[in-house]
Amino acid sequence: MMKILVIQENKTLAKLIAKKISSQLGMETDIAYKLSEAKLFLKKYTYFLTLIDLNLPDAQGTQAVEYLLQKNNKVIVLSDNTDKEFRKGMLEKNIISYVNKSGIDDINYIIQTIKRLKKNQNHKILVVEDSLIFRKQLQKMLENMFFKVITVAHGEEALGMLEVTPDISLVLSDYHMPVMDGLELTKEIRKTYGKKDLGIIAISNNGDGEQTALFLKNGANDYINKPFSKEEFSCRINNSIEALENIHIITNHANRDFLTGLYNKRYFYKDMQPYFEEAKISNESFAIVMINIDDFKNLKDSFGDETADQIISHLADILRANTNQHDLVARFSGEEFCIVLKNTSQENILKVLQRLKTKVKSSVTLSQEAQEIRFTISIGAVFNPEDTLEDTLNQADMMLHNAKQNGINQLLHN
Repeated sequence: MMKILVIQENKTLAKLIAKKISSQLGMETDIAYKLSEAKLFLKKYTYFLTLIDLNLPDAQGTQAVEYLLQKNNKVIVLSDNTDKEFRKGMLEKNIISYVNKSGIDDINYIIQTIKRLKKNQNHKILVVEDSLIFRKQLQKMLENMFFKVITVAHGEEALGMLEVTPDISLVLSDYHMPVMDGLELTKEIRKTYGKKDLGIIAISNNGDGEQTALFLKNGANDYINKPFSKEEFSCRINNSIEALENIHIITNHANRDFLTGLYNKRYFYKDMQPYFEEAKISNESFAIVMINIDDFKNLKDSFGDETADQIISHLADILRANTNQHDLVARFSGEEFCIVLKNTSQENILKVLQRLKTKVKSSVTLSQEAQEIRFTISIGAVFNPEDTLEDTLNQADMMLHNAKQNGINQLLHN
């Protein structure tokens, strides 16, 4: 579990911060009331980050911060010093943030900042900048925000990097560069990646309104003028990443079944139609499989709606765990599921389907009254279909219907 070190002379404030970190973030917290105590903790543990007060009994001014930075710790500074020049000087150091400890809102801000930093670990940012010095500065700031960072010198390199690293979340590009400038790069990226897939922020020291508008019209999410402050930079980067995450959340809700987390029927058709046509053209071996829980109405009548939902979720977990990552698993409605086993032989498909039957039959679900419930499934499958997607689904559904007519726990295929 990730740990946070709070270095704070005020014991009440330190315990309040630690309590909020534990309850809202689920992270362990150690508290040091002096720098000497903090040094002992730092010898024993590695911390996700350190929250430090500048007013410590055994450290004057920025002494404690300097020590932490020398030891390569990620640092958020807490202070009641509101002097603008002092704050500016602190932010020029390699700290994450400088927070005035004036009330509960500032503590909440710290919690939100840590939450954001945890999420940042899941994102890669591509920095496109021809100046080696500035490229290193950007990389340092982004890594201090817990991003994974890739750097290149110009637009053509950036396009090559995007081809081999498809999970990049954000491109941060200078405008004036050799070979391909930032505007050309933005146009090229948007031919392949929409705004819901990848964010773009342009940076330039010649940011008149016309140039900014030109970038935004051609697909940039934001524009940063040089020179900029660390706080402005951090806010704009985090805002772009959060916007991308929110789009993904909305898209995910639209594509996923609320109860099981599997894909829904709407997404199934959207994803399957192009795959179905391509697989037929390339003669890829695959199967479309319909699955239904046996005697589900009786189970629902006997144990109630909540237990019925548990049974559905339990089956979803089994289907997810026993198929490959590239396979498609969807809940169509009620107790009906559809899976697509991709790029595999008919022999292997039969092994997978038999394994699913066995896993379900041997599994146990507990009712709301802690009664053990066992159930089975029936399966209808169509291997290497030759008709349309809709016709193939109807065939698989007919196979499923015939399987259920033959009794429980049956598998029929073409």
